[in-house]
Amino acid sequence: MHAFTAVVHTLGPDPEAMLKSLGAVAFWVSLAIIFAECGLLIGFFLPGDSLLFIVGMLIAQEFIAVNIGVAVLLLILAAILGNIVGYWIGLKAGPSLFKRPDSRFFKKEYVEKTHAFFEKYGARAIVMARFVPVVRTFITAIAGVGKMDFRKYVVFSFIGAVLWAGLVTLAGYFLGNIEFVKKNIEIILILVVLISILPLIFEYIKHRRERAAG
Repeated sequence: MHAFTAVVHTLGPDPEAMLKSLGAVAFWVSLAIIFAECGLLIGFFLPGDSLLFIVGMLIAQEFIAVNIGVAVLLLILAAILGNIVGYWIGLKAGPSLFKRPDSRFFKKEYVEKTHAFFEKYGARAIVMARFVPVVRTFITAIAGVGKMDFRKYVVFSFIGAVLWAGLVTLAGYFLGNIEFVKKNIEIILILVVLISILPLIFEYIKHRRERAAG
């Protein structure tokens, strides 16, 4: 169990302990975190996947007093708005984003890897990146740097936000009161992260097969 806990902690702060310590403002802080992770370049270290699951779980347990339908809609909106802000940051910063020096909260390699991801998958990357920590933070700015058609970008951002924020939060809500889940939350959070990157794995396999066939 200690090994599992260590892995979870490498994925970011403990979202359950963090939210429980915040009390009544927990949900609103969650919205701010989701917005920051999707739109601000310093948000890459935030625990988006596990946070969404925990929010859903705490709503089911009535620790967070917000209707689940309202919560899902607001979380989706926060993710979309974050994507839009990230896009405009990239649009305004332009190629200079690639020249930004490394710091504690920014690594040039993150931008370069995300750019390669975007070049490989095109518009689909906006949806797929939702399920990849770090990449989902920088993909928004990369789309802006590349001047991706804004309306097309918003459509793919909407699809990604619904699949990511909606499904992961609802998973936490419907599984949150199961005794096994409550007693093994560290393992469950690892599974959430692993399951969330399955679309990327399938896309990678498909891409390799297409290259082999070509």
